Amino acid sequence: MNKAVLYVHGKGGDANEAEFYKPIFPACDVIGFDYKANTPWDCKSEFKLKANELKSRHDSIILIANSIGAFFSMNAFDEKDMEKAYFISPIVDMEKLISDMMAWASVTEEQLKAEKVIQTEIGEALSYEYLCYVREHPIKWNVPTKILYGENDALTSYETMSEFASAHNADLTVMPGGEHWFHTDEQMKFLYDFTARYEL
Repeated sequence: MNKAVLYVHGKGGDANEAEFYKPIFPACDVIGFDYKANTPWDCKSEFKLKANELKSRHDSIILIANSIGAFFSMNAFDEKDMEKAYFISPIVDMEKLISDMMAWASVTEEQLKAEKVIQTEIGEALSYEYLCYVREHPIKWNVPTKILYGENDALTSYETMSEFASAHNADLTVMPGGEHWFHTDEQMKFLYDFTARYEL
């Protein structure tokens, strides 16, 4: 069967990260997605176009998505697009993350509503439009999914990740001592083994 593996990077990442997965999926066409959108509403059409392009040339698609790339993917794709998915440190509750960031920056919802966009000291912009969008468009995800989560992920709590996994019948693997960004040799070996366990 002619399969594609679509890799969707997180913030600050790039499509070249897909190279890491080529040895794990030697029989598949592994493709890094160099998307341009940075909001869930803009990504929807761009991501769908990519899925349709791949489906025109492949029998099925496996999704690998990292951090906010997983959030964007869940907003754009569905079970008609993807055979299965691997998520690494996915953002699974964007409303909670925005609320947490507002609390860290001492920004109230009334302030955000009045100012529309507020820049924070950590370099992230809070957007009232973004907050409203995620409230009005809850995640609906029915693709068979395996999740890798770092025990010390500073963006998503274990409780939030576990609740998402349970609600969506996803398999959750936790790396002891792992972080949101998998980048050390030990973390990358754990990531390799996590993915290869199901594919080799």
